[in-house]
Amino acid sequence: MTLDRFRSVADRALGPFVGAARTVGLSPNGVSVIAFLLAVAAGVVYGVAATNPFLYFVGALLVFLNGWLDLVDGALAREMNVASSGGDLLDHVLDRYADIVIIVGLAAGIDRWALGIAAVTGVLMTSYLGTQAQAVGLDRVYGGLLGRADRLALVGITTGVAAFVTLPLGPLSLVGWLLVVFAVVGHLTAVQRFYYSMQALE
Repeated sequence: MTLDRFRSVADRALGPFVGAARTVGLSPNGVSVIAFLLAVAAGVVYGVAATNPFLYFVGALLVFLNGWLDLVDGALAREMNVASSGGDLLDHVLDRYADIVIIVGLAAGIDRWALGIAAVTGVLMTSYLGTQAQAVGLDRVYGGLLGRADRLALVGITTGVAAFVTLPLGPLSLVGWLLVVFAVVGHLTAVQRFYYSMQALE
């Protein structure tokens, strides 16, 4: 289900955006910071969306912008030939905080903190296993049931729909079920990546 396999396709569409970033003098790290600030804005909007469901639509737009800029920063670094370990570290740290603030915002908005904890741990363990494989000498692992691109797409689509579908679906709202998916599938993806890495190390 992972969308990461389509990175090469997305890279071909990034040219105009990379050019625009260069025109206004943005560095790759600057783009990473802007992407993170958009994620923070999305988390805040989701946290208060119970007061106005249309805010879910606003949050969806912010999440899609975050995801797109997360592609632009890497492409810009390659275009400017300034890719570095420090930039990669900054990007990953900001991505993890972005994941946290978005999921916490979703949980706060529906007052489902236990679901939020289960979801955020699943997401963080998925990301951890992806980079830990690299730390032990393997390639970085992007595969599994639910990568970051998949998560952002699901958040954007689900919350966009939640702006107009406000009735509960059984015991949970649409956003609540989204957190369930992240909790269950996130941990399954982490296990998948762990198993792949252990097999590769044998």
